[in-house]
Amino acid sequence: MNDRPATPTAEAAPARVRLKVGGMTCQNCVRHVREALQAANGVRSVDVDLARGEASVLVKDATNETLELLASAVRAAGFEAKPMEQSTATSAAANASPPAHAWNVPLLVALVATAILMLGEWVLGWHHANWFRWVAFGLGTIVQFYSGLGFYRGAWRQLRQGQSSMDTLVALGSTTAYSLSVVMLFSGGGGHLHFMEATAIISFIGLGHWLEARVSRNAENALRDLMQLAPEEALRQEADRSEVRVPVADLKLNDAIVLRPGDAVPTDGTVIEGDSAVDESMLTGESMPVDKALHSRLYAGTINLNGRLVMLVTGTGERTALARIIEAVQRAQSSRASIQRLADRVSNVFVPVVVLIALATGLWWGLAPASARAAHDFFAGWLWAARLSDSVWVAAFMNMAAVLIVACPCAMGLATPAAIMVAANSASRRGILIRDGVALEKAGEIDTIVFDKTGTLTRGHPKLLRFETYRAASDRPVLDEMWVAVSLARISNHPVSRAVAAYGCETYPVREGREVRGSGIEAKLDVAKPIGATFVLRLGSIRWLTEQGVEFERARSFVEEWTHKGATVLGIAADKHLLGVLAVRDELKPGAAQVVADLARAGWGIHLVTGDHPASASAIAAEVGIKASAVRAEASPEQKPEYIRQLQAQGHRVAFVGDGINDAPALEKADLGIAVSMAAEISRKAADVVLLRSDIAAIPEALGLARVTLRRIRQNLFWAFFYNAAAVPLAALGFLNPMLCAVLMGLSDLIVVGNSLTIYWWKPFRRERWLTALKESIAGPAGD
Repeated sequence: MNDRPATPTAEAAPARVRLKVGGMTCQNCVRHVREALQAANGVRSVDVDLARGEASVLVKDATNETLELLASAVRAAGFEAKPMEQSTATSAAANASPPAHAWNVPLLVALVATAILMLGEWVLGWHHANWFRWVAFGLGTIVQFYSGLGFYRGAWRQLRQGQSSMDTLVALGSTTAYSLSVVMLFSGGGGHLHFMEATAIISFIGLGHWLEARVSRNAENALRDLMQLAPEEALRQEADRSEVRVPVADLKLNDAIVLRPGDAVPTDGTVIEGDSAVDESMLTGESMPVDKALHSRLYAGTINLNGRLVMLVTGTGERTALARIIEAVQRAQSSRASIQRLADRVSNVFVPVVVLIALATGLWWGLAPASARAAHDFFAGWLWAARLSDSVWVAAFMNMAAVLIVACPCAMGLATPAAIMVAANSASRRGILIRDGVALEKAGEIDTIVFDKTGTLTRGHPKLLRFETYRAASDRPVLDEMWVAVSLARISNHPVSRAVAAYGCETYPVREGREVRGSGIEAKLDVAKPIGATFVLRLGSIRWLTEQGVEFERARSFVEEWTHKGATVLGIAADKHLLGVLAVRDELKPGAAQVVADLARAGWGIHLVTGDHPASASAIAAEVGIKASAVRAEASPEQKPEYIRQLQAQGHRVAFVGDGINDAPALEKADLGIAVSMAAEISRKAADVVLLRSDIAAIPEALGLARVTLRRIRQNLFWAFFYNAAAVPLAALGFLNPMLCAVLMGLSDLIVVGNSLTIYWWKPFRRERWLTALKESIAGPAGD
């Protein structure tokens, strides 16, 4: 077995802590808790689970001070919080929003009570019976102070923070209907009591939240699937080559791990023994297994398929590629898009405004009933006739309660985060990482895509196809052209340089070698015999060498022939004398032409920018279907951002697609940077979107997914604003009773979440291809 390197010194790994959070009743509450924790110092990522009433937080240092800081942040947002180690059964039972398996009991009680009251009033006609009025009082009281206790506690917590929320509206609305009925019952009045409406408010809103939590939990399944990929135990090989099964948490850097066929890779590592095929589809979206041999990289969560491997641990815990992917998805989920700002501004002032509207409604119906009824009758001719109470103040209180219930801004708050959460999870399943909600929003607004060539449209593994020498006879004893080329190529890690370096020959002991980014490589060579001289050797582009004074007249036909074939032509020079030329060509990635065609068909403008010779760039562009006018050749890394700036100056929203290494300036300059990468490279900061697989078919998927997500966000916001804009006036005019308002409020939340979930089923260009097929079927074959 290979010797194991010494364990490197590393900073302390981030720690994960858990908080018990009380007071959450819906996904809007989850969003507030997540944002409060995300804003705390030292927080890397946050996962909030509504069903369990817990928050899992990845922090830089899990000290008591940090835990208290996190708990204080949650409390400042109007919720209860306690570290899990300190949570007792008593305190957990006191939470306003118990986990799903517990809060179903109060919900079930409320639903049964509401069903009994509905049956008695609507079917059996018992609502005038004195005994049933007292039964209704008993059932209504149980629901109000048992099933509705979570709403009261939530409203009280928010009030103590000087804030208001959906719980405030529900508590006020249900209390109004219940209190009015109690006063009427104990005063001996014979009017209709509204205990059924009071219980229905709590029942239907609670049911809506329960359904919303179930649906939202399904939306997070992709992230949970990622979290469960890595196994809990691993087979560690000891120094005497014995094998011991240990918890993955106990693994350390440079431990040797044995992987049998079918085993999941427990952590990141490097193969030191054996060969096999590994399924990496759960991380990269690539369906084909990847062959692994000595020195191959392995990633946590992938599956060893058919051979025995021994791997050396190179990353543990939060430093694995899988952990970084999970962190990236969580960061995207918890981020905020700028389109959300309008909804946030409205939501922040909405509850106080609604309370004022509700009070105005009650006073209007109570103090000016004739005017209120006249307004109702006027609109009834256009809408429908609603049943109004004969009692002025009963009608006033019920309409006031209706306004409070129907105006809940929950759907407005969910409109953006629900869509972003689903999109981030859907993207991760497709092998696409999106940095945050802002990046997702920018991706949805892109109209122009600029491709780099090498490693993006092409495989990134060029091959040396041809070389030709042009030295004079007197030079023959001095330098060998290919020795020069290989000596210089080994200085650089550029794909073209690696292709030249792979040529098998001797090399010169060059010195002071340096890479001129985007141009070539140069170094010095001291030659003692047969003449004493120092040469400046260069290997690089024709443009660069020409600028250095190298004459290419003798190589003109070679350059023209191979550049037209799409090859990259490099020159070899000593000082200003041309020694030879090389033709290196990179093959197109499979499906590159189809990807470009799909993008163009969907309406994106496509450009190519490369450092290659114009003829070579034009040849590649022609193969993939990019117009010659949209090609920029011989562009240095510094000139690529300038080309993007020119497109932006023309009013375009530009995405740049590159390999994320030499293209960092262009990735930063573009409105959206897309890095074509593998999982080990996801830590690059220049890109907004990282493709975990090298297949560029993920680009139309990423951009199309962003477009449909932005469309869903706008649909959600339209529905939320439309719902409130229409429902509040209808409730104020007496057309909606409180029970119906509770149903509508829950339905609005489900519509927003359900509309967001449709992102999961989106397929790239399904609509565009269907329209193309339709047009072709209408037009008929060419020549008809």
